[in-house]
Amino acid sequence: MTATLSAPETIESWLGEEAEDLLTHKAKVSKDLLHLPGPDFVDRIFSISDRSPQVLRSLQQLYSHGRLANTGYLSILPVDQGIEHSAGASFAPNPIYFDPENIVKLAIEAGCNAVATTLGVLGSVSRKYAHKIPFIAKINHNELLTYPNQFDQVMFASVEQAWNLGAVAVGATIYFGSEQSTRQIQEVSQAFARAHELGMATILWCYLRNSAFKQDKDYHISADLTGQANHLGVTIEADIVKQKLPENNHGYAAVAKATGKSYGKTNDRVYTDLVTDHPIDLTRYQVLNSYCGRAGLINSGGASGKNDFAEAIRTAVINKRAGGSGLISGRKTFQRPFEDGVKLFHAIQDVYLSPEVTIA
Repeated sequence: MTATLSAPETIESWLGEEAEDLLTHKAKVSKDLLHLPGPDFVDRIFSISDRSPQVLRSLQQLYSHGRLANTGYLSILPVDQGIEHSAGASFAPNPIYFDPENIVKLAIEAGCNAVATTLGVLGSVSRKYAHKIPFIAKINHNELLTYPNQFDQVMFASVEQAWNLGAVAVGATIYFGSEQSTRQIQEVSQAFARAHELGMATILWCYLRNSAFKQDKDYHISADLTGQANHLGVTIEADIVKQKLPENNHGYAAVAKATGKSYGKTNDRVYTDLVTDHPIDLTRYQVLNSYCGRAGLINSGGASGKNDFAEAIRTAVINKRAGGSGLISGRKTFQRPFEDGVKLFHAIQDVYLSPEVTIA
């Protein structure tokens, strides 16, 4: 393989010793079961659903913008960390992003399909940029100023506010598995229904949150539990689901063993017939739970670190080969110099543009 990135390095060189394994792996579950991304994705998948013409138009705007336009793949800049992690923790590494305009500028310069951020950020520059790049308004958040710190997604904005500032989609998070998840499911379900009434698309951060999920491993990123979170997300009509890349499995059994109580329900065939411990198979199980890809799976890029380019490209290769729909990349891109953030986005996007990175 000779697929190249915008930088001189090849995809293979970024993947290092994992290159052959990740680029040639044959998935446990056939790709024939999946609804795969493609130029006709909105026509093929969403046009037969209950989505209105206005929602179809909004979805097509998302899929038709930036360097990945009309490929069926998405590259999104999400910046809600100023609330979720605090502005200081998020923007001190690169203070230009205290200014909301630079967040939107990064998404445009990087050729992203959309920018996903807060009501305040989008509202502060909406008249200048709402017609230049699709806006995704994140309407709920967890904040860490309350003492003692708590973990609960609460509404910061209304769907109507998102519509008024020109957003083509709303985004929300549910902490599945948390004590507050029932209320969050109800709130977000109602918000998504209203967003669809107004003609906007819906994107759900399907995250897990419960201390019981941390045992010998962190099962917040287990394939079986995150897969079920995705399935709950598409049940309330998330058009796109955002999920962390899975790194392990057997979360149900681990929680039951640790607590000494029965927990949830699964089937042994999940682990014998549908999934192996290979990252592409683990991620394909997330796609399966997203109605076999009818709702696009976008994986998150994770925290910034020393090997951001290699880690981001690895995540993109896994997501694409599993049948996913793209990456949503935040801290790895904005916690570095502006031009480097652009280059990182281009490196990720080049994975989805490469015909040599195929569906497993």
